[in-house]
Amino acid sequence: MTSLFRRKQVRAPEDRLVTLIRKEGCHLCDDAQAVIEKVCAELGVPWERKDIAEDPQLHDRYWEQIPVVLVDGEQHTFWRVDEERLRKALAE
Repeated sequence: MTSLFRRKQVRAPEDRLVTLIRKEGCHLCDDAQAVIEKVCAELGVPWERKDIAEDPQLHDRYWEQIPVVLVDGEQHTFWRVDEERLRKALAE
């Protein structure tokens, strides 16, 4: 069977992970965190935050894009987090 006919397997909320890459004093980061906290709490999805000041690799990769949101390790968005778009990504 080709992948065209395979169903996409939906993952359980507790098997997902949202990561917020941020820095202290960033108002966009605070806004992003509020959206992530709300959506993840409603859906039962765990989330974590990482500070770019504490990780040189994250700093080098994302400095100009913070806040950055990863869903299951893949970049989902940066700067602004759209609540409905995040909700949809977590439902896939």
